[in-house]
Amino acid sequence: MLPYIRSDLAQLTAYTPHPGGISGEPVQSHMLDRLDTNESPFDLPVELKQKLSLTFEQIIESNRYPDGAYIALKQAIADYVNESGSPAQVMPDWISVGNGSDELIRSVLIATCLGGEGSILVANPTFSMYAILAQTLGIPVVSVGRSAANFEIDLAAAQKAICTPDAGANAQTENPPIRVVFAVHPNSPTANALTANELDWLKSLPESILVVIDEAYFEFSQNTVVGELCRRPNWVVLRTFSKAFRLAAHRVGYAIAHPELIAALEKIRLPYNLPSFSQAAAMVALCERKQLLASVSQILAEREQLIANLAQYPGIKVWPSAANFIFLRLGAGGENDLAQRLKAQGTLIRHTGGGLRLTVGTSEENQRSRARLQAALTSSHRSSSAAI
Repeated sequence: MLPYIRSDLAQLTAYTPHPGGISGEPVQSHMLDRLDTNESPFDLPVELKQKLSLTFEQIIESNRYPDGAYIALKQAIADYVNESGSPAQVMPDWISVGNGSDELIRSVLIATCLGGEGSILVANPTFSMYAILAQTLGIPVVSVGRSAANFEIDLAAAQKAICTPDAGANAQTENPPIRVVFAVHPNSPTANALTANELDWLKSLPESILVVIDEAYFEFSQNTVVGELCRRPNWVVLRTFSKAFRLAAHRVGYAIAHPELIAALEKIRLPYNLPSFSQAAAMVALCERKQLLASVSQILAEREQLIANLAQYPGIKVWPSAANFIFLRLGAGGENDLAQRLKAQGTLIRHTGGGLRLTVGTSEENQRSRARLQAALTSSHRSSSAAI
């Protein structure tokens, strides 16, 4: 390792981007059913792409920096958020915009824990970028488990990990006190929404701890905690345009929180962090949200059909889902082998969290994935029988 690079980075495992599989292995992604990254299976309609093309041709000046204040975009986001039933009207100063939710997660970490001022708490399995981003910043990560039955956070372990204000550093880990708790609603990769018990515990945390609730899949769950923000200045909700809004290529995320927290995040974010074309895409998506979000009901119907079909296989354990993906495990193990078998047949799924995460695709993609899964399981069963 080069002598000027931080020594702890040698222990860091980077996030593996899609299209899945072994790093460096060439993949012809256009020939595959890409069901491994929880994207929408539907591209933007042609007429909206044409509208964006005209924006690029006639309005965007490539030689000029993007609008760095995002006034119009923040107002449009606030209007959309207010449609979700917030009892207090969210204003633009409650919004921060990021280059994907990842940038916002990183900004939250910088604003709270950097310089040895705090640790973060995560409940695994969960979205890996919380821990990865913390580790890149030298911030300690405290992990607790989840229930094997329904993936609820181990609240007893989480409470034990939380230091009281006068306890100082955690005696066992020698980490600074936990300053940020990450919760996902619904969780990835396990697709479960926060329970009433989990929400009660999060509400019980002192205001000295920031609660980050990631609602990346809100449009599929239709379950939000935005209404709590007016009463809880130590809560922040993260959302994204990458899933239901079909803008994964444009990397637009946003945070909703008390204006004082938003002001801190605005100090930290890089100037001009969102390209002009991404801003334009987000504005078009919000203006045409009824058309774009109409696909959600179709995805949910496909999800339930997929769950019902997979539940018929005795060797598979599949859980309910509040998102656009499902989580399953094999009774006899071998999840990685199954993922590789499906990849060889043309279906990419994600091996993570001790199981397999399968994104809900189009009807045709789901039919192919079911057929390929059945073939792979049948083949595996025959091989096991022959070995006996």
